[in-house]
Amino acid sequence: MKVTIGGPLKLAFRPWVEGLENVPAEGAAILASNHLSFSDSFFLPAVLDRKVTFIAKAEYFTTPGVKGRMTAAFFKGVGQLPVDRSGARGAGEAAIKSGVEVLERGELFGIYPEGTRSPDGRLYRGKPGGLARVALATGAPVIPVAMIDTEKIQPPGKVMPKLMRPGIRIGKPLDFSRYQGMEHDRFVLRAVTDEVMYEIMNLSGQEYVDMYATAMKRQLTEAAKAEKEAEKAAKAALARAEKEQAEKEKQEQERRRTEP
Repeated sequence: MKVTIGGPLKLAFRPWVEGLENVPAEGAAILASNHLSFSDSFFLPAVLDRKVTFIAKAEYFTTPGVKGRMTAAFFKGVGQLPVDRSGARGAGEAAIKSGVEVLERGELFGIYPEGTRSPDGRLYRGKPGGLARVALATGAPVIPVAMIDTEKIQPPGKVMPKLMRPGIRIGKPLDFSRYQGMEHDRFVLRAVTDEVMYEIMNLSGQEYVDMYATAMKRQLTEAAKAEKEAEKAAKAALARAEKEQAEKEKQEQERRRTEP
């Protein structure tokens, strides 16, 4: 996949990279990145010599039909692991288990602490469960990563990418060994996550929003729905007003015709 996907990707988009020396040549490490575009999971592995394993929703691997099998083969080929998001605790426990297994093999594990793509290009609050628990459970260093301008190449909902140069800025590894054995302390998990997000913010230059991206997406969806309903109501009110006006004009014309 590095040859068939990574090579052409680098040739076509010519991504610039800073801080490659911060990624160890061997051994376990966590790459914690902001998430601007679907293509983030391809650009970052493309510029590294080592394999990076990300997690992906299980639906990518279970869709039936020829297209579904091709999609599953593609995601397996680029090193993504399926995570079943069903159940009471959703993807959290599955993501942690997958991450620990990858790191115990001495490999690189990629994760997006925001939990989903940014809806507007800003950096959102990191979710404390996955990243921090995996880091403290394994003792692996956390390497902050900033993807830059990838949302301009392929915004959510767009199929055809725009040819332009994205950037990748890789920060120095963060050591959280001082918290070893405290992976069930929610205050420690929050502190670790916030420290990582602060480094990502410095690397990316993004505006930070102290709320979860999923909450913002819900707000935007609800606002769009409300706007659509208001527009629909306004059109209906206008149609009623036009109908009433037409009736009045019809009645007035009828009255004039019947006047002596």
